[in-house]
Parts: sequence; C-alpha cells; structure tokens
Amino acid sequence: MYISITGLKPKGIISFFRFWRLAIPSFAQAQSAEGILFSQVKRKGGYQCTLTAWESRDHMLAFMRSGVHLKAMKAFHQIATGRTYGYESDSIPTWDNAYTDLIEKGKVY
Repeated sequence: MYISITGLKPKGIISFFRFWRLAIPSFAQAQSAEGILFSQVKRKGGYQCTLTAWESRDHMLAFMRSGVHLKAMKAFHQIATGRTYGYESDSIPTWDNAYTDLIEKGKVY
C-alpha cells in the first residue's frame, strides 16, 4: 500500500479562503477515488494535514493528476506553503508517526 501525507499552510487571509475552496472538494474527491483505502484530515503543528492510504502509488498518482485536486495543485504556490511525503508500507501510520515523518522526511514547497 502507498501512504501519502501532506501538510499545508495558507499564505494569508485571502489565500485561506481560496485554500478551503479547493481543499474541501479535493478531500471529497480523495474519499471516492479508485484505490483509496484510508483518508483523514487533521490540523497538526499549524498545518492542515491529510493522511491517505492507497492500493498503489499508481492509484495515488491518478487521483493527484485529476479533477479538483489537479486544479488545487496548479494554484498551490499562490495560496499555500507546505510539505509532502509518500512511501510504501504494510500498515497505516498513527497520526503522530505520520506527522513526524512529514516534518523529518517531507519535501518542502
């Protein structure tokens, strides 16, 4: 299974509203995407975080490159900063472990 962890921070008050206008539909898209096994959001360490588990990395990439999530990715640098981290695993991490991995190993944007 492929684990994906993201942590995003809107850049300002206007960006905050644009962020949520894209984040809510993106999360709904993830919850019904082909190959999704687990999907949760949580505010942690000042980040709006998502933790998802997929049948495969290919399933995650298909989701990432489609629909409202693609639109959100194109707007990302205008509205937020953040980190992402993904890896293969046999189990879904706890939120504490996922957040530690995000901070220690995540790619910074």
